[in-house]
Amino acid sequence: MADSLLRPTSTISTAQSRADRALLHLGRRLMADGYRFITPTPLTHQRVNARAGNASASDRRGIFGWSRPFDAEAFEPAEWLELQEAGIVVKAHGRWHSTVRWSSLDSLLLAHSAFPTDDADSVFFGPDTYRFAGVIDECLRQRFAPIHRAVDIGCGSGAGALLVARARHNAEVLAVDINPSALRLSAVNAELAEAPNVSVYHSDVLDSVEGHFDLILANPPYMKDSQQRAYRHGGGALGEALSLRILREALPRLTREGTLLLYTGVAIVDGRDAFLEAARAMLTSDAFGWTYRELDPDVFGEELEKPGYERVERIAAVVLTVTRLN
Repeated sequence: MADSLLRPTSTISTAQSRADRALLHLGRRLMADGYRFITPTPLTHQRVNARAGNASASDRRGIFGWSRPFDAEAFEPAEWLELQEAGIVVKAHGRWHSTVRWSSLDSLLLAHSAFPTDDADSVFFGPDTYRFAGVIDECLRQRFAPIHRAVDIGCGSGAGALLVARARHNAEVLAVDINPSALRLSAVNAELAEAPNVSVYHSDVLDSVEGHFDLILANPPYMKDSQQRAYRHGGGALGEALSLRILREALPRLTREGTLLLYTGVAIVDGRDAFLEAARAMLTSDAFGWTYRELDPDVFGEELEKPGYERVERIAAVVLTVTRLN
């Protein structure tokens, strides 16, 4: 990796450095070619790929968006060699596949894990990311207090951190995650976005970073995942534990007029929102003002057929906004 891609706490091998450079080069080529791809839900992705004629990729969107198998002839020899050596393309079941997807978010292009995201260290990007981005944009438009320091907890692809960094060029923006794959992709995405004010740290929530923040972002996993994959599993009875932990640990790290923006999903059982009830108990102090709203009353409905969700009537996407008043 070039020096400009190095981020605090990163230790990257020479082989991985070459892979990161190749990924950055690919992203720049795709942007120059006008590539755009909006990533849908996994279920929509599966349904579209299952249609007649979609068994193989016929263009770059098919390869790097829809994650379809393809033939080596799709690339020029020099580019093909770089992609192979970097492990960006691999052969499985006799066909070539990309190990990454590239998704568009406004003017940004972001690398994340290829479909299907079955690996424990997968880096997820999808409709939740777009909703989260909308919440961030709204917050930045409405916020008049300066943002000197911000952090994106569980940064994944780095989308949240990059939106803040591009809107507030003078802010120091931290992107933190426990997943080394997420940190690697966030660093590449930050370089591609030309956002030098983003720094990437390995951290379990805020354990490895110090100080206070004017803006804390989080879009944590909120499912009850039987495989306990880090990008999906939120812990607790129905995936709420990590979101509550972030709330608990973020509150004392806010500056005066600092804001926590927590986008998450909640399992509604018999009309009750257990996450909201637990959050309300943490927010009884007059030191904080807060709002809570449902952005989407019904997301990932297919999860209701899985073990553990027998009593859940819906999963709602919600946003909790907390501001320290004094």
